[in-house]
Amino acid sequence: MSDLARAAGVSKNTISLALRNDRQIPPATRKRIAALAKKFGYRKNAVVAHLMTELRRARTPRFHSTLALVNAHRDPAAVHAHPTIPTYVEGCRRRADDLGYVLDEFWLHDPTLTAPRLTQVLRARGIQGLVLIGLMRDNRLPDCFASLWEEFPTVVTGVRTQNPALSFASTDHYLLALATFRKCLELGYTRPALVLDPDIDRLVDGRFSAGVQSAQLDLPRARRTKALYPAASPGTGSTVFRKWLRREKPDVILTLYNTIRHWLEQDGWAVPNDIGLVQLEWRATSPDWAGMNQHNDVVGATAIEMLVGMIQNNERGIPEFPRATLIGSSWVDGDTVRGSSRWGNHEGARR
Repeated sequence: MSDLARAAGVSKNTISLALRNDRQIPPATRKRIAALAKKFGYRKNAVVAHLMTELRRARTPRFHSTLALVNAHRDPAAVHAHPTIPTYVEGCRRRADDLGYVLDEFWLHDPTLTAPRLTQVLRARGIQGLVLIGLMRDNRLPDCFASLWEEFPTVVTGVRTQNPALSFASTDHYLLALATFRKCLELGYTRPALVLDPDIDRLVDGRFSAGVQSAQLDLPRARRTKALYPAASPGTGSTVFRKWLRREKPDVILTLYNTIRHWLEQDGWAVPNDIGLVQLEWRATSPDWAGMNQHNDVVGATAIEMLVGMIQNNERGIPEFPRATLIGSSWVDGDTVRGSSRWGNHEGARR
């Protein structure tokens, strides 16, 4: 490093910052030092790098950079008020704080915020990378912001984006659905069935339905059920659901919608004595439900870790090979299924 500093005519500290791609060093200087380092055959010592990381961690924490937390949801308040998104935000903030970063919030659909204006703000604040949250209905990003993804390292939470395809962290929806179906069989159910909005399934590239269909291959054809799409069409949802229920005769339903329970009980079905219910995304706001905890806080934390790694490795632009980190889910017992540890003496009318 001393040789590099002499050749470049700068201090060792400048060399160190430049090789870490720190924006305190002008881009031209960073580029020149990177070229010199390559010429000198400089290679980072992984052991020393790890030791320095531990030493920095042991010191009094200081914020050494800022990241952008970009709300891509149509609702500007979704980061605080949405049933799911705040959990991603919690994980992002916790991990960013652990790593010494602060997060500045932006709303992607702000009508006053053009791509040039947002780029200007990001540069002025020294922001090094972006985490996108809140894609709940569409996994395509606005074309007008294409220049952002080219300039700033970006990681998406929850879904895989298309046009452009960016690196992302997400729940493993396929494995979640597969494990949920098999858990229902373990609890003694014989005809599990999926009720899901097709837009949600498309958003995750069909991984919910693919997981259920894979699990059904282990059953005799007579016990396989057809999924219901859509689940809750305005005005007609309950009618479509009742016809499907009579035709498929499921004994447990895998879904994302609490309204399914209302429809069942409205028609005299007892949950779980007659029909069980499982939430594919268990939430603390419905603690009596059985379901799968998607650990979206871990997804958010993982997105931050991916982004910091990209920044440290000077990875910019739309990746040729987008990376995906999939997070496992875990079963949560509840009163909406028979056979769970929380299931008690449920009585109800049978049809």
